[in-house]
Parts: sequence; C-alpha cells; structure tokens
Amino acid sequence: MGAPWWEGPLVGFDLETTGPDPETALIVTACVVVDIPGGEPVVMNWLVDPGVEIPEGATAVHGITTDHAREHGRPAVAAVSRILEVLRSQPHPLVAFNAAYDFTVLDREARRHGLAPLDPDRVIDPFVLDKKVDQYRRGKRTLARCCEIYGVELLDAHTAEADALAAVHVARAIAREYPGAPEDAAELHRRLVIWRAEQCRSLVHPVRQLAGIGGAA
Repeated sequence: MGAPWWEGPLVGFDLETTGPDPETALIVTACVVVDIPGGEPVVMNWLVDPGVEIPEGATAVHGITTDHAREHGRPAVAAVSRILEVLRSQPHPLVAFNAAYDFTVLDREARRHGLAPLDPDRVIDPFVLDKKVDQYRRGKRTLARCCEIYGVELLDAHTAEADALAAVHVARAIAREYPGAPEDAAELHRRLVIWRAEQCRSLVHPVRQLAGIGGAA
C-alpha cells in the first residue's frame, strides 16, 4: 500500500463567482493548484467573463468588477472547458473547502454550456472533515478560521489561488493532527459524503446531494 493521501500530491481547487447560490452562480475566477510535498506548487488561474453583470456584493468579496472581467476575462465556455480538461487530467486527489459549492457551480456551468460534467470520485473537503473531527468546537467554520486553528498561513483570502492552496494545507494539517482518517482518498471521499449528509441533517436542513460530494443534485 502506498503513502497516505496527505503525504502525496494534492490538487487544490477554488472558484470565485457571481453569488452564493451554486445553482445559479457563474464563475468569475478559478484556480487549480498542484501541491507536491517538498516542491513548488504548480498554479493555473483563470479570469472569466461570466457574460452578466457581476453583483456589487460579489465584487466586494473577490475584487473583480464587471468591466475588468469583460476586458481581461476569457469567454465562459472556453474557460469552463479548459478547467474541466485540467481537472480530468489530474491523477491526484482533489481538495476544495466546502467542495459541494465549487463542484456544483462547475457542474451547472458545464451543463449550461453543453459540456460533459466532471464526476470526481476522490474529493477531499476539509470543511466537512473539520466538522467531523472537531464537531463540538464553537464559532465559525470558515476557511480563514480553519487556517487559524490549524496553523495555516492564508494571504489574499477570497482569491481563488490563495483559497485553493490554503484548503490543501488545512486538509493535510487535519489529517496529521487527528490520526485515524482513511489513508485512501477514495475511501475518505465515500465517508465524507456520509458525514456531510449527517451534518446537514443535524442542522435541520434538507439534504441535497451535490456534485463533487455525493453526485449531482
């Protein structure tokens, strides 16, 4: 058996979008970062023109205006196609904080543009993992707060590149601090699907199986 997933290469993924609802949000920026222990991360970034006005509230979070996206961004269909291609080419586990959001947005964008959706089976979500291993901790469960808890540096929060890399580092830190997690990424993914459903039920919310964590809705 090989090394546990947290000791090998991981692929961080993050999106910044036009809004909080993954069913309707459109991609504004995206990042895929390949993090190899002991080496420099390989970073791929996209700036996307979503084809609509970017709401002021979204711009306040990620800093991208409609004019900037229109002038410098790639057309959405081209960007989404390339993001899907890059993710499909990765042999390593994918890591995203609150993965259900990012992978659902990507799934809906793919379908919107007539592209084949991604069907990842080794997604590791440190948001769900943190809630499982430290379920009674009070306070927020944001990426920034998890970085504080697990000693991960987060610069330029709410940029896709910073958030993608921080999510990878938080996932590694949780696995090292709380031994007992499955060493196989696919097995951990299957358990995360179950844990996320349990966490949703505990909040008295209806469980929705979202792309990336539990399949498409």
